[in-house]
Amino acid sequence: MQQWFKDAKLGIFIHWGIYSVYGIAESWSFYNGGISYGDYMKQCEGFTAKNYDPKAWAELYKKAGARYAVLTTKHHDGVALWDTKLNDLSVVHKTPAGRDLIKPWVEAVREQGLKVGLYFSHLDWSHPDYASIYREDERENLANLNRNRFTHPEGEEDFEAWERFLKFHRGQLKELMENFHPDLLWFDGDWEKSADEWRMKELREYLHSFNPNVVLNSRMWGYGDYKTPEQGIPIIRPEGPWEFCVTVNDSWGYQPDDKNYKSVRQIIRMFAECIGMGGNMLLDIGPMEDGSIDPEQEKRLLGLGEWIRRHDEAIYDTEAGLPPGHFYGPSTLSKDKKTLYLFCFDRPYDDVPLKGIRNRIKKITALGSGMELGYKKLGGAPWLNIPGILWIDVPEDAIDKDCTVIKIELDGEIDLYRESGQNIESN
Repeated sequence: MQQWFKDAKLGIFIHWGIYSVYGIAESWSFYNGGISYGDYMKQCEGFTAKNYDPKAWAELYKKAGARYAVLTTKHHDGVALWDTKLNDLSVVHKTPAGRDLIKPWVEAVREQGLKVGLYFSHLDWSHPDYASIYREDERENLANLNRNRFTHPEGEEDFEAWERFLKFHRGQLKELMENFHPDLLWFDGDWEKSADEWRMKELREYLHSFNPNVVLNSRMWGYGDYKTPEQGIPIIRPEGPWEFCVTVNDSWGYQPDDKNYKSVRQIIRMFAECIGMGGNMLLDIGPMEDGSIDPEQEKRLLGLGEWIRRHDEAIYDTEAGLPPGHFYGPSTLSKDKKTLYLFCFDRPYDDVPLKGIRNRIKKITALGSGMELGYKKLGGAPWLNIPGILWIDVPEDAIDKDCTVIKIELDGEIDLYRESGQNIESN
């Protein structure tokens, strides 16, 4: 796992493809029968990318506070956004866009100093050789299998066809690695075949032959580098490196009827909870077919970025904060473990409590305004090294409208009281 990923905190996810023409669900709309495959693919005729400005996109990511971005190069529908030489199913050959959309995006993202991530679907519901074999557990239960023509073979299994598909799959990944040199590959669609059928161990080694430092997400049957919970924020901190991917409304791609947008404050809350548990947040937007970004989506990215700039000290170059029980909210800790940052989402009606800190306090400030805050410690038994509760006074003019961050400077590395309490027999 590369250190840049663990330090990144925020990435921007971009789902863009022909599905933005009708504003329908990417790939799943035809898989689940909401639209015929033929009508879905007719969207190629309306995908123009005429207002596509990758430099403006990359500037927006930067303003949002992101350190990396991930763009869909090919979703489950099989339509590539680059000029693949393995077939002609690409925006270059099948749409009025008529050009490679990945290369200028990669260049623009790197110009902004951000890391480049490329989304790639292992499965391909348009490829004639994909639905050629069953997964092992399906093979043992064919009588009860819920079949789908895009996934399961018609008639007998064709293992030669599967070998052809794997050659195609590896060939497209080779193009991405050699043409664009991504820092991260964000895979999807591994579940329809097993790790052995995908030859995932071999695939990991193959990708590392192009770049031993490329970061791989978890959609590789255990051969990836980090976990990717999506849409539902973890309640318990995942083990190891992780990233929470979430949409700005309810849809991954552009759907004009989806007005259920998360507010800037809600996005900030999710983000603070992610970094407080040591993870990243990958926030998804869906551009329109012409390459324009919906103003409502842009507004939320800019709002998040404004808040991050006021509090970047508490975000970058920090690690997961306090374990549960010490503070009623997320927190982060400086890498030298001498400064603690508390994230307060709501106006306090009383002082803000912090429990279990044994250190002497050097100074407490509201990070956004720089205002020094008063505090007092009540209770405890210092002669037994049992700390009292630290009560921090946060006046109205120190409160941030989106999320107040309290900076606590300690007299050394944080020293936490993590016991269940005891009788005090000597006072």
